[in-house]
Amino acid sequence: MITLLDYGAGNVRSVINAIESLGETVTVAASARDILCAEKLVFPGVGAFGSMMRILVEKGYAASLQAYLKSGRPFLGICLGLQALFEGSEEAPGVSGLGIIPGTVRRFKVDLSVPHIGWNGLTVRKPSRLFDGLRGNEKFYFVHSFFVVPSDEKAILTTTDYGERLSAASSKAI
Repeated sequence: MITLLDYGAGNVRSVINAIESLGETVTVAASARDILCAEKLVFPGVGAFGSMMRILVEKGYAASLQAYLKSGRPFLGICLGLQALFEGSEEAPGVSGLGIIPGTVRRFKVDLSVPHIGWNGLTVRKPSRLFDGLRGNEKFYFVHSFFVVPSDEKAILTTTDYGERLSAASSKAI
């Protein structure tokens, strides 16, 4: 059973469809307790960092999410779900993230179109179950104006390039 955290602004239906296509069962968290009781948790998100964090705090999800993450159980954060793990974001100065992964979320400062929209390859920097089996020619779809910058490069699982080399996936063992 996989629990999906829907804070009200995520690409929830497409993520549920993808998980179910793999033969898994998905339940949507309806309370902070559902987050705490999850065996595996997926947190997709779209929108703005500040609004997301405000909603997580108002619904009582932030503390439960921090407790869940510190338990070491499986977690997948997609887009803002990943960004929430960091200490803060240039998008919302003064708004604290969950602080699970030291580092920040930065806005692109490149001479390319922002947001970055399109297919890019990944370079695996650190082995993980998430990227096992990649041959090196796969493409992943990106739609973002901000990217995560872990303080410790050991947290970077994969990188991609969009005018600069950036982290595309990060992890922290708890």
